[in-house]
Amino acid sequence: MRRAVIFAYLCAVLGGFGCSAARAGAATDAPRHGAGGTIGIRLLEAPVNRRDDPRALMYIVDYLSPGAVISRKLEVVNTSREQQHVELYAAAASITRDQFVGAVGRTANELSSWVTLSSSSRDIPAGGHADVDTTITVPASAPSGERYGVVWAQVSSPSGAPGTVRVVNRVGVRLYLDVGVGGEPASDFTILSLTAARTSDGTPEVLAQVHNTGARALDLTGSLALADGPGSMSAGPFRTDLGVTLGIGDYGQVGVLLDKRLPDGPWTSRLTLASGRAEHTVEARLTFPHNPGFSMPVAPQVITSDRYLVPLLILGSLVGALLLLIAGALAWWLWRRRRRRRESRHPQQPQTRQPAAREPRGGSQ
Repeated sequence: MRRAVIFAYLCAVLGGFGCSAARAGAATDAPRHGAGGTIGIRLLEAPVNRRDDPRALMYIVDYLSPGAVISRKLEVVNTSREQQHVELYAAAASITRDQFVGAVGRTANELSSWVTLSSSSRDIPAGGHADVDTTITVPASAPSGERYGVVWAQVSSPSGAPGTVRVVNRVGVRLYLDVGVGGEPASDFTILSLTAARTSDGTPEVLAQVHNTGARALDLTGSLALADGPGSMSAGPFRTDLGVTLGIGDYGQVGVLLDKRLPDGPWTSRLTLASGRAEHTVEARLTFPHNPGFSMPVAPQVITSDRYLVPLLILGSLVGALLLLIAGALAWWLWRRRRRRRESRHPQQPQTRQPAAREPRGGSQ
């Protein structure tokens, strides 16, 4: 009987710590990996030109020209009470139904074939960690386009007798690599509508319909705040659902679950969504259905994001002050120039000082 292999994706594809490497199912020969601990992997460095991009701090996100080579350092951590043998490899990934999905096993794609790791496996002691260098070499003949992959850290139970179950647990760092010539394609999106809903268990929810209008994939995160509710109530902010990824040109839905105790409304709902440097805020007046179901979608009003408004105001003030300074200096220079020209055309004649007349001393004869 062939051995069954179970891939337990306990946290799908994450960029940080917190995924348990313990076994995910009953298996008589599965070791008790990391009881009370975890195996994690994270990115240790990001390119300088992407320090302000939150995605680039978790994932390997870059735009490269054909023939380029980059290197990133990853850290694998074992917080379990036992030494772990960790296998390291790159594999394919795709964006399917608003989710970033790692391919089964070690399925390869074009991007994973460009990835070279400094080690294919590491034995990490209990409470220890190990660094791994990841090098991506783009062929000179690589066509333009964005590609997806994952660098995985994997722990497995030992091979057993035929018919037993082998448990494989893995965590990984996502790869978003776009290849092209010239400037990087822009990332952007539009929030098309907001819908007030109520789940089957009575939880109010706001659903945002989003369209990826840019030329890069999006990992959408954000928050929702409620204001101007019944009795001037306000609530939030509430975090959006995690794990919503939109491919280029895709439409998708981002949900925000709220508190069951909230009244139906109406509410002024302000939603902010972001992916990397792209961020948008919208606002709409919503009323939640009293029973499970959905209200009619509402086209929201676009609000200028405070993230960019304050810097723009500061920049505008500085530019205005600089222009005033330049205008003042120019006006003074023109005044001095005209004065010098006037003086050169009409030079002033030196004035001779006449001695003052004096009265003769004494009276008249």
